Amino acid sequence: MLTIISCKTEKPKIVSIADDVAFLANDSLAGRETGTPEELIAANYLKDRMQNIGLQPKGNAGTYFQTFTFKPKTDPHGEVQFVSGDSTITGTNVIGYIDNKADKTVIIGAHYDHLGMGGAGSLHVDGEAVHNGADDNASGVAVMLQLAQKLKDSLAGSNYLFMAFSGEEMGLLGSNYFSKNPTIDLKAANFMINMDMVGRLREDKTLSISGTGTAPIWKQVLNASNPGFKLVLSESGVGPSDHTSFYLQDIPVLHFFTGQHEDYHKPSDDHEKLNYEGMHMIGDYILNVISELDDDKKLAFRTTKNESEDVPRFKVALGVMPDYLFDGKGMRIDGVTEDRPAALAGLQKGDVVIQLGDSLVTDMMSYMRALSTYEEGNSAKVIVDRKGEKIEVGVKF
Repeated sequence: MLTIISCKTEKPKIVSIADDVAFLANDSLAGRETGTPEELIAANYLKDRMQNIGLQPKGNAGTYFQTFTFKPKTDPHGEVQFVSGDSTITGTNVIGYIDNKADKTVIIGAHYDHLGMGGAGSLHVDGEAVHNGADDNASGVAVMLQLAQKLKDSLAGSNYLFMAFSGEEMGLLGSNYFSKNPTIDLKAANFMINMDMVGRLREDKTLSISGTGTAPIWKQVLNASNPGFKLVLSESGVGPSDHTSFYLQDIPVLHFFTGQHEDYHKPSDDHEKLNYEGMHMIGDYILNVISELDDDKKLAFRTTKNESEDVPRFKVALGVMPDYLFDGKGMRIDGVTEDRPAALAGLQKGDVVIQLGDSLVTDMMSYMRALSTYEEGNSAKVIVDRKGEKIEVGVKF
């Protein structure tokens, strides 16, 4: 008698970029606001993903978690105090590590918190609603996890630290805390890659990369590895995302970004609107950049001009979302807010502002300088280029 025993070996489940985004941007996570039970659900999911990939825990006390407790700011210009006690919030960074016994470490990060039900930072005007943050920033976290999967057991010239930051929306808190309380020797950090909003790659494949002045070799490597993106490069290592915390520790950085859109900081930033093919392209591009530098010596760090110091102060707003990836003459409007001066004047998405008052608008900075001269109650003429036709309207601030 012949007995056949069937041995079924379960293959580990392959988790896709879309799977990760769908989980993190699900309504049940209520917008992943820092310090909420729902953020902790997301943190545990990320811990399990890192564990299944085979990353070592690199948080506190042999765990994947690094917690930090702080009092929310009352003064918007003040610094957050990391303290414990009453009226505090606890955020949780999730950190995994590939130890190749190398003398240099690459840090790859993305924030996973978002705005919860709205509140400060939300551009939604109709009361509380779940802000799922699919692009901002489930997209960056999902690409980070795919990079971890691909770097495990492949490149060995560096160690790799993967970090999902908490508290970014409240002021880069998680990355700030880690940079001052690192779980690795930051002197070994070669460079830091940050992905924040990489889920909306446009048809023309425009990709913004900031921090290109923080190491002399960045532009050369980015251009040599480019598979066909239309690159918009910015040298500054300081910007409104977590790479800033590492730049301030004298670590070369790059921040990848596919641009703002009408769903930014609104409940409509949902997973079905993402360009998943584009996210795969960006992940492969970053992998190529990392591969190019795998056998090289540690990068030289350079300080850059802080471009945010040049930004004028505003007393009024036009009520538009600028297209930060537009590289033509003028300021292209990427979205118009209802019942604000631009909408009331009839300006539309796609219009390119070429004059505001008596000031010519040639780029984003000239637009901001012109806008900074107006106060509430002032009126101004605005000239836009709408599909090749010059249109003049009057706005009242």
